[in-house]
Amino acid sequence: MAPSLTHPPGVTFVDDGERGSVHVEAAVYYGGGETFTRSRTYSHSHIHGYNPKRAPAFQEDIITRTRRMSHDEKSVTGPRRFLIDVEETIRVVLEQEDTDGDFQISITDAGPKLIPLGTATSNGFKTFDIRGTYMLSNLLQELALARDHGRKRIVLDEARLTENPVDRLSRMIRHSFWHSLTRRIDGDGLEIITADPKNRTGRVQPRIYIPYGEPAMVEYYRKVAREKPHMNLDVQVLPQKNDDPYFVKSLNSKPGLLALAMEEIDDGKGGRTLKGIPFIVPGARFNELYNWDSYFISLGLLVDGQVQMAKNMVEHFIFEIKHYGKILNGSRSYYLCRTQPPFLTDMALQIYNQLDRSDIEANRQWLKRAIQAAIKEYHTIWVAEPRMDPKTGLSRFRPDGVGIPPETEATHFTHILEPYAAKHGISVLEFSEKYNNGALKEPELDEYFLHDRAVRESGHDTTYRFEKRCANLGTIDLQALLYKYEVDIATAISEVFDDELMLEEDFPLMPFPPTPESYANSHRERSTSRPQTSDEWFERAEWRREVIDKYLWNESKNLYFDYETVQEKQSLYESVTAFWALWAGCASEEQCWKLVSQSLKKFEVLGGLVSGTEESRGKISLDRPNRQWDFPYAWPPHQIMAWVGLERYGYLEEAQRLAYRWLYMMTTAFVDFNGVVPEKFDAVKLSHLVEAEYGNQGIDFKMVPREGFGWMNAAYQVGLSFLTTQMRRAVAACTSPEIVFGRGATAEVAVAQATAAAADPLDLAMEALSLAA
Repeated sequence: MAPSLTHPPGVTFVDDGERGSVHVEAAVYYGGGETFTRSRTYSHSHIHGYNPKRAPAFQEDIITRTRRMSHDEKSVTGPRRFLIDVEETIRVVLEQEDTDGDFQISITDAGPKLIPLGTATSNGFKTFDIRGTYMLSNLLQELALARDHGRKRIVLDEARLTENPVDRLSRMIRHSFWHSLTRRIDGDGLEIITADPKNRTGRVQPRIYIPYGEPAMVEYYRKVAREKPHMNLDVQVLPQKNDDPYFVKSLNSKPGLLALAMEEIDDGKGGRTLKGIPFIVPGARFNELYNWDSYFISLGLLVDGQVQMAKNMVEHFIFEIKHYGKILNGSRSYYLCRTQPPFLTDMALQIYNQLDRSDIEANRQWLKRAIQAAIKEYHTIWVAEPRMDPKTGLSRFRPDGVGIPPETEATHFTHILEPYAAKHGISVLEFSEKYNNGALKEPELDEYFLHDRAVRESGHDTTYRFEKRCANLGTIDLQALLYKYEVDIATAISEVFDDELMLEEDFPLMPFPPTPESYANSHRERSTSRPQTSDEWFERAEWRREVIDKYLWNESKNLYFDYETVQEKQSLYESVTAFWALWAGCASEEQCWKLVSQSLKKFEVLGGLVSGTEESRGKISLDRPNRQWDFPYAWPPHQIMAWVGLERYGYLEEAQRLAYRWLYMMTTAFVDFNGVVPEKFDAVKLSHLVEAEYGNQGIDFKMVPREGFGWMNAAYQVGLSFLTTQMRRAVAACTSPEIVFGRGATAEVAVAQATAAAADPLDLAMEALSLAA
């Protein structure tokens, strides 16, 4: 009879088949107590201190293949599991494999890329080798997650290490990354979100600004300040006119967070209290609500079924338009004069189409609030001066502002300011102070910062496309977005509001069609004077389409270009935002065909679409460094807009090819670099290690990626919806687009060939990896 086993109290034994799904989230997988499998070789000593097996060493050489012994596993009768001491295995993996000391296992590390783990069925006596960057980085991630949940020992399924990388990344985005990027502005969420890496005043006291006309919010935050004295929270109330440029400049020495929408809830004590409505931030150093990031994030949320979270962000934008006059660049005090590319109408309509149909009237009222807010934003921001150029009818990125933008790094403008400081015989710091407070006047510098703020408002900060001229440009991307606004508003009024929408908030309506004479006339029709109809908005859209064709379309070059409203000529920088016209639907079928057949190739590279052409960017030198929105860099917004636009006009194969390129680049980075999901890529080199003025975001993490990056997460989830099943398998196998879309074979045939031999998930995950000998 076998001897009876003793074990510590509280140990749970689990038989094969009892563990449930392997690919569940860490909170479920590691959320229980320690578990062990029953085995005749079960050793009491291993319960108290299992150490992973180390490869034997002889002098300086690592022997990666030990002699076959009787205890080696010869066959596998079921799914393999490992018995692991969490802390010790983390130590061994980092010591042996993380040769560059960044707490990540990537292809650039020079370790042996092999570690033996003891199997659970043998309670660690038999071992199996974990090989290659992908499996080892997944092991490190799983150990970090287990440690997060207080686990000292785990039984780890091998399937979590060999998980199909596409499934793994998509699962992490859906169940982990969105959650990690969620913020709330209220008493519970303030300590996380008030930290501002862009605050260089040296003062770290958290500060929140409450808009005029919200006394309940003021009282709420003052109560929070009283009840949490350790926060040292400074609560300030903004004046009714809170975007005056001189007032906003006065806040530069005391930057703070701007309050966002809240909801009233039961406080659990028989009363009512306020609670912040949750939202998603971009990630990394961008720890507040941003405008156009949020649109693309919402597309990813909708793919993942998180309709309420996407709806929350629209609520905040409605609140911002009501209280701050615009959808802000970001929800910090130094952004009060600045907005970003407008996406609200499409965002609201996409969400509306996915709302629960159980309460049609509530949905209708919600959409009404969003459309009304968009109409106000349209009239008071985008077709109002100074953003509107009445002569051409083109809108521009042209924000108000005084002085030097305060949210940049301290030395960002040093090279610009040095000549002016030298001219006055003072230091750069002294000149900056005197220029900002108005003691020194420099009109040329005023012009420079006007364009600089416009670049930041455009979202494309920075690029040689916009340098020293952005505020004068009627860009193709902005005109396309406003055309979409006009069509969306017309469609909503026609189909949802019975062709009549009475606006509730009073504001001036800009004259139409715009002319210098009509804008010179100070008389303005009021928004509440009559109902809005679909006809007038369709008329606005058609008029804008004609303006786009007149000023922005270049027939000889088969491309849309920005228009310089001061110099009155096209700016011939080739930008991929020309394809936003397809997303908006303002291109004719012939224009679309020319864009696809003649111009797409200018931007398409191995990893997707670059922001602009190399020729337009010009030569790079020490005096003319890379800009992150130029060639060879690629960004999620440009990819998504092109995919959707191409599909809209019937070019699905082109959309799928571009989506495949992008997902291939993302997946290979995920596999080769410890699960990284960055802000942007060099799409020519297929690298997230970019050499641009702001570096890259989303790449600084230890052991396990926690949040990815907002719009990159969304691009992955949206991109997967464009792929066929075979394309998805090929991406998981890290099959190069050059193979999939090679010459002489159709896409379907090439994908089928590339995936024919990759039926096993482990093969798919490991096929493209470079393993240590």
